[in-house]
Amino acid sequence: MKNDTFTNPNKGKIKMRNTISSILLSAILMLTTSAAMAQELTQTVKGRIIDMQTQAPIPFANVFILDSDPPKGATTDIDGYFKITEIPIGRISIRASFTGYETITYSNIELTSSKEIVLSFQMEESAVKIDEVVITAKSKKDETNNKMSIVSARVFSVEESKRYAGTNNDVSRMAMNYAGVRAANDATNDIVIRGNSPNGLLWRMEGVDIPNPNHFGDGGATGGPVGMLNNNVLANSDFLTAAFSAEYGNALSGVFDLKLRNGNDEKHEFLGQVGFNGFELGAEGPISKKKRSTYLINYRYSTLGVLQAMGVDFGTGTATPFYQDVTFKLNFPSKKFGTISIFGLGGVNDIAFLDSEKDPEEEKEADFYSGSYENDIINRNGLGVIGVNHTYLLGKKAYSKITLAASTAWNKTSVDSLSTDNRENIAWYRQNNSRTKYTVSGFVNKKYNARNTVRAGVFAHMMGFDIQDSVYRSSIDQFRTLTAYNGSTFLIQPYMQWQHKLNEKITFNTGVHYEHLTLNNSASVEPRLAFKWAFSKKQSLTVGYGLHSQMAPVNFYHREVLQDDGTYVKPNEDLGFTKSQHFVIGYNHSFGKNMRLKAETYYQLISNAIVSAESSSYSMLNRGTFSVGVPDYGTNDGTGYNYGVELTLEKFLDKGFYFLTTTSLFESKYKGSDGIERGTAFDGGYVFNLLAGKEFELGKKNAAEKKKNSKYKKKVLLIDVKFNIAGGQRYVPIDLERSIATGTTQFDRENAFRDQLDDYMRFDLRIGYKLIGKKTTQEWAFDIQNVTDRQNPIAKAYDASTQEETTTYQLGLFPMMLYRITF
Repeated sequence: MKNDTFTNPNKGKIKMRNTISSILLSAILMLTTSAAMAQELTQTVKGRIIDMQTQAPIPFANVFILDSDPPKGATTDIDGYFKITEIPIGRISIRASFTGYETITYSNIELTSSKEIVLSFQMEESAVKIDEVVITAKSKKDETNNKMSIVSARVFSVEESKRYAGTNNDVSRMAMNYAGVRAANDATNDIVIRGNSPNGLLWRMEGVDIPNPNHFGDGGATGGPVGMLNNNVLANSDFLTAAFSAEYGNALSGVFDLKLRNGNDEKHEFLGQVGFNGFELGAEGPISKKKRSTYLINYRYSTLGVLQAMGVDFGTGTATPFYQDVTFKLNFPSKKFGTISIFGLGGVNDIAFLDSEKDPEEEKEADFYSGSYENDIINRNGLGVIGVNHTYLLGKKAYSKITLAASTAWNKTSVDSLSTDNRENIAWYRQNNSRTKYTVSGFVNKKYNARNTVRAGVFAHMMGFDIQDSVYRSSIDQFRTLTAYNGSTFLIQPYMQWQHKLNEKITFNTGVHYEHLTLNNSASVEPRLAFKWAFSKKQSLTVGYGLHSQMAPVNFYHREVLQDDGTYVKPNEDLGFTKSQHFVIGYNHSFGKNMRLKAETYYQLISNAIVSAESSSYSMLNRGTFSVGVPDYGTNDGTGYNYGVELTLEKFLDKGFYFLTTTSLFESKYKGSDGIERGTAFDGGYVFNLLAGKEFELGKKNAAEKKKNSKYKKKVLLIDVKFNIAGGQRYVPIDLERSIATGTTQFDRENAFRDQLDDYMRFDLRIGYKLIGKKTTQEWAFDIQNVTDRQNPIAKAYDASTQEETTTYQLGLFPMMLYRITF
């Protein structure tokens, strides 16, 4: 029997065998469930099963609720859909199987009476004949959605972002618990991966590269204290930290590949939530039950903004963050025309720090951004993304996906200093930037047989920019233009990748990515390679290599430099891509169904990094949210390297208990144009995380008691803890002597990042309580961050009033509340 027989489940012996088994299964289930209809809280689980490589539905597949009593399950219909009703609420595990395919298990899914569970199974065809191997169940927990990602990759669930202590329901902060990742500071969502700048991260949503999705962020890939991406609308997604596959480009450190889930196709469901991140309202349901089209939408407004509008005074004056965002997805499946989905993300925010409204007699504390001078700072930002995906089946072994999308990100900033004589505003800095991108992308994915799959595609981005910023120079008594550009350029990224399964144990993923920037005709050919050897049922070895590149920040290409004759030049327009080679070796060991050990060692070699044309310690590899100042003239002469080892020991949630511990030991070095090797700003040396949590069902009752009590509600107590310790942040020391002489902060840049702040340490606690009724589920949570109130330093500053160096500290003890209701 040929391997590719199993790609078509609709004919021959495979169909007959599965049809008979499905009939027997249905008969058994009908007999066993008819005698066991206790009146307890129950819910429905439904979904669809498709072939991973062709996206074709798999009919007659079997779906079981594991350890259910009586047994519960279903078989998929001709379109791959299934539905299982009357399942008692609580934690469930569900398994999907079909002859010739690898069995998949979703474990410990939380089932409540207020919300149906909608699952999507993408099954992978076995690479060997059915009579050669016994196909064992695989957990989706330790595998990525993208099967081309087999090194330095993991899937994360929405539940993790809701459960982990200290995450604020934010996927960015959830990722900071993973091996190789550390937070730059408490106030922003900077994601530092293996010592790389947070700006090396690629954000992708629904197959579209998007701008930095954080409120109050900068124009790069990261920053901002509150994420716009709402975890209530996300599906399980991938997080990649090295040697990513050929479909990803224009990134040096990692990838967040995010998916939005579809709404419920039969039932309207609603959500309300109040917490630190905002007041939220969500809704989902069918547009047409007959056609299975759905909608999903979630809106949020800042909590502090709402309460201040109600007259509550937080003592923050004008420095109250106002923000709002919305996320949506519409899905329209069709047998004839394929599946069309429309998705979007939008958010706006503003904040003002007005020293002019403070009491002039009160003591002024040193400020990290501006020393001891008083300023009025007003910042406004916005982001919008909208896109359309069209997925179409090309016969029985291939499918295509075409995406049209548009995105925009803008920010306006004004900084006025206050006169030391009369505290009047003196204009100092103005910025008005907007970035617009139109994307056309597409790919064709073809499965030649169970062992070979090829994908070829392209991303074409037209990027438009309107960048204006200037700073006042007292020496010439006028504003000096820093950047003034209004124009567009194209970034073209074709790629091809091939997956070959030598057998059930050995998998090769190879590919090539190409980038071309029309602004200056920079180009890069980037090979990618990954290998996985499952040398036993519980152990595997992975090896990966990838060449990756990233364009410079657009405003740096168009930075203008004033000449002696009063004209401006743009010296950086011909800068090339910064490049990074990733080498990774990994080892995985599974201990039973719910525990694993993962170890990886890596080396990254960075070339063509942007540094100053003049001899200097500056390198763009140190760029982050709090970076200040860039050189007028840049070159691609910088280098760097990162290496380290990571360990992850994880017990997936089972019987109400989980834990995750990660350890990372690393070094991160660079060379500026002065040729001196230094540690980067992110060379902390080590990171250790320990997370754990336990669920306790309160007032347990048996089925008979539940039947008697029509008002029975399930009560669950949740306790989650997190401990994090990491090497201190490196910083550019202050030249105190020169600072005193000039009266302003002066840095000792020759010794950049020589010194290190004290180690960072924090303990977080989250206590939650769920009340699950017949039609509603309510949750209360109390989250205490930095329980011990440890003073973690973030920076050094110069205080001109005392002529001393001071230390700026991060958040102290910070309690937060959350309330969520679904119905």
